[in-house]
Formats: sequence, structure tokens, C-alpha cells
Amino acid sequence: MALVKYNDNSISAVTSTALAEGSLVPIKTLTASGSASLSFVHGSNDVVLDSTYPIYKFEFINIHPSASGDGNKLQFNLSTDGGSNYNVTKTTTAIRSWHYENDSETGLDYHTGGDLAQSTNFQVITEGLNNDNDHGASGTMSLFNPSSTTFVKHFITETSSIRSGDINYRYMTAGYGNTTSSINAVRFQISSGNIDSGTIKLYGIKDS
Repeated sequence: MALVKYNDNSISAVTSTALAEGSLVPIKTLTASGSASLSFVHGSNDVVLDSTYPIYKFEFINIHPSASGDGNKLQFNLSTDGGSNYNVTKTTTAIRSWHYENDSETGLDYHTGGDLAQSTNFQVITEGLNNDNDHGASGTMSLFNPSSTTFVKHFITETSSIRSGDINYRYMTAGYGNTTSSINAVRFQISSGNIDSGTIKLYGIKDS
């Protein structure tokens, strides 16, 4: 197979591009500024969270807590009533790995303190975050077929974060909202204090 080579002229001749089937479609971006929470509610402020897409993806970018200490964890909950209540029953698992900046320690474990068993509590999706200026968390969450009225609602999260002591954590959760009602709103918040700064983006993933 011959290689196709491009030069400046051929690239500049491109006048338009189109998203391929199965690609990410930007829906909504929310930016925190001392915010108690960031909520994506279907039908509100141009948010789409229905049968339009089979998979929805959230991206967390430089989430920074306002409160000091390591008890500040990014968490989320789901709603079936347009955000009036965020209390969907969930069963989940949580795994974390960590590495000290000075290379003094590494680890990997199943985090029993991070899972839920038929609980309506908010689900933690990061290790504890310190509010040092250069600390924070970034990552992703996928929510599958939230509009289904037949199946429970599966989700998977993966984040990278830094806590005091300059420790990097990779934190992974997976589980399901145990409801056959449509999920039409998702709320993110810090377990203690506000979201000082950071961005959460919502995308839809087209059917292939």
C-alpha cells in the first residue's frame, strides 16, 4: 500500500469536515467557579440526555476543590425526574492505583470505601483531592442508554488525580443505576465544599 503524502497546499484546500458515524458530538460544556454543583438536565440550557444517543460521555478537566484537606472527592448522582431529586439506587465497584511523586510507594487495591451496594448516595469517582494550586482531577465517565425503560443504566468512570503528598491516583468505578426509568439528569459535586474551578463537557456518541 502506497503512503499518501500531504503538503500545505492540499491541507489548505480542505473546506469542510464531517463527523463520522460513531464519533463524539459536543452537547454542553459547564464551567465551575465556586460552584456547589454542576448539573446536566435534559431539555435545560440545550442539554440533550435522551434517546438521541445510545452512549453519553462526560469529560472532567482540571476539577479543583475549594476546601483544604484530602476529603474532597468528585462524585455524581442520577435523576429520573428532571433533577428534582438525585437519588437513583446504585450498585458499584471501585479500584484504585497510586504512585508517589518521589517514587517511595506504589499500590493497587479494590477500594471497599468507594463502592455502593443498593445505595442512593452519591458515587465517588476520584480519590480525595487537595486544593493546592497545582492539584486537581481529570477523567471521563460513560453512561450507557440512559433513556431505556427496559434495562438498568450502566456507567464506567476513570480519573487521574493528585492529593497532598504529591500522590497520583488512578481511580476507576463501574456500576449501574438500578432503575428501568429513564435517566434524564446527572449532577456532579465535591463531597466537601464547592468546585472551585474546572470544566465538565458532555458528548453524545452516535450509533455506528
